[in-house]
Amino acid sequence: MSENAQGLTKKSAGHVIVDTLAAHGVERAYVVPGESYLDVLDGLHNSPIETVVCRHEGGATYMAEAEGKMHQRPGIAMVTRGPGAANAHVGLHTAWQDSTPLVLFVGLIPFEHREKEAFQEFDPKAWFGTGAKRVMILDHAERASEVVAEAMFAAMSGRPGPVVVGLPEDVIRNEISAELHPVIPVATGGMTVTDWKALNTALQEADKPLFIFGGNDWSAKGAADFTRWLEEHDLPAAAEWRCEGTVPFNSPSYVGPIGYGRPKPTYNLLEETDLLIFVGTVPGDVITDGFNIRQNWEKKNFLVTIDPSLRGRSGPVSHQIVAKPDVFVRDLLLMDLPVKDSWKEWTARMRSEQEKFAELPSAVPADGPAKMATLMSNLVSGLPSDAMVTFGAGEHTNWAHRYFPTNGYASMLSARNGSMGYSIPSAVAASLNYPGRRVVTVAGDGEFLMNGQELATATQYGATPLVIIMDNQQYGTIRTHQEHQYPDRVSGTQLKNPDFALMAQSFGGFGVRVEQDSEVPAAVEAAVKAIDEDKTFALIHLIVEQGVKAY
Repeated sequence: MSENAQGLTKKSAGHVIVDTLAAHGVERAYVVPGESYLDVLDGLHNSPIETVVCRHEGGATYMAEAEGKMHQRPGIAMVTRGPGAANAHVGLHTAWQDSTPLVLFVGLIPFEHREKEAFQEFDPKAWFGTGAKRVMILDHAERASEVVAEAMFAAMSGRPGPVVVGLPEDVIRNEISAELHPVIPVATGGMTVTDWKALNTALQEADKPLFIFGGNDWSAKGAADFTRWLEEHDLPAAAEWRCEGTVPFNSPSYVGPIGYGRPKPTYNLLEETDLLIFVGTVPGDVITDGFNIRQNWEKKNFLVTIDPSLRGRSGPVSHQIVAKPDVFVRDLLLMDLPVKDSWKEWTARMRSEQEKFAELPSAVPADGPAKMATLMSNLVSGLPSDAMVTFGAGEHTNWAHRYFPTNGYASMLSARNGSMGYSIPSAVAASLNYPGRRVVTVAGDGEFLMNGQELATATQYGATPLVIIMDNQQYGTIRTHQEHQYPDRVSGTQLKNPDFALMAQSFGGFGVRVEQDSEVPAAVEAAVKAIDEDKTFALIHLIVEQGVKAY
């Protein structure tokens, strides 16, 4: 830091970038270091922002994406040019399809080396232009704070999503004014009088209304207020795929998840209901089973989303309310409706089916190989009320969908774009954000090895998730599709795995390998004890039979 002739404070652009992030409330940055953005790393040295050094750019962007889901501000990832940027792309795609605020900073070659195919050169706008809300290049050092403020705003405004900021290594070293650009306020929308009256009338005319909640743009208070209003009016709510918890698992208004592999309690809801109100999401591909369900133009659908373009929507739109979930709920609380008997019967029926579906199996082990059902029963029965669960993609995730008690936003973190490798990074981010909470991740054997090395990051920074690896020696989801389309022709789906428990121990955590069902209760007890007493992560490597599904 220096002063010019006028006595004004000056800093390098890289340091100003860090100061601007801190002014926006950023608490941590997930990084894989590179020589292309050393000045930003230097700025982080004495910053209030925690620098979390990750082992792979995919893991870093997954962690940042998970942080964006937990808060209403962007998660921050930093990677280097070329190969580093390529590895980070998976987190961007997750943030794009999951509508998660994320800002990815990418170090770039020096300005004067551009378009000479310099070492690790690439075109950020060509690479990321179709999968990010904005791609911005800091070509003028004096705009450093402005560009960061614009990136944070773009990631949060409208439908949230990822933004990429390119940082030429020579530009960020230039000294500029240390004055920071102010935070740009984000419009939140809200119900107009016309919206309010339309929804009020539609609800009073409906006998079987159903709310579907989703997205990552909620606050804990907004979710709690929404739940209270639903319960006061005996109205039901279902969760978008992999969005459970906004309306708690134990709420009498919660009637289950809707998505791929949809469980029976919610299978026919979309066609049976006479009024659908989507809050924070839209009826897209997954909810409508490939744009097939709820496509009749006479159906009544209210869509509450801050995105006026309704990107990803299918089927009829009776009315759109342009609002973020919290603001919609604020206005909804003013709507005091007479409760219909038909609502009570409809909600009670669906809630009863959900309770039967989620009823835990026996915790008493059976003879023979280990079973996920036994593990879930022994685990869930001892969870605190604020427990969190994370997972990536695969059939193993259905065990959490069915049994894990998600009681509040955001108690479930997952990749709704079906991205594998998300389980461990998201669990590390969750544990760092909420130290002391029980964070559980359910990983498949194929999925775990895509980012399992981030357990080293967990050890380095004191994250303490409980990792459950369901090892069925195959890519289970693909095998299911394969059996359906090409029966008795197993090809390209079978796996031979290492001892994951020994891997956990080598990373400095607790690991236990479980092959027999009789070993499950003791393994769960030992893993939880290791977390609570030794303050380390714990991993249970559960060897299960192939073909056993949650539902």
